[in-house]
Amino acid sequence: MRLKSDIFVSALVRRVFAGGDFAVVERKGATDAGAIAIRQVLRDGRECLYMPAPQFFTAESDEDRLFEKRLDMAASKDVAARLEKEIRFDSDLWVVVLETESVEGLFAVADEGGGS
Repeated sequence: MRLKSDIFVSALVRRVFAGGDFAVVERKGATDAGAIAIRQVLRDGRECLYMPAPQFFTAESDEDRLFEKRLDMAASKDVAARLEKEIRFDSDLWVVVLETESVEGLFAVADEGGGS
């Protein structure tokens, strides 16, 4: 059974704070099944954007929620523009901002080869 979106986001924010970093929910989406976008903000101001992985990734994974990196080391304005497009497509989208240098261990990221 899949965790509700609000519970997943709450747990993610707590894990980030427990690691000594900062996190904030920038936009709340649908409580039960809203998709989640994760903005990783690095010290130098660049950002990475993680979005839910396509179905072919999740079919091969044991993870409840699997993400893929859509933008890497991008300018903040580029990430914001991409999220605006995503929100126009999916009004139930959550946006979580993590100010951390590493997302390792915080959530599952799909390998480029197709597995987790």
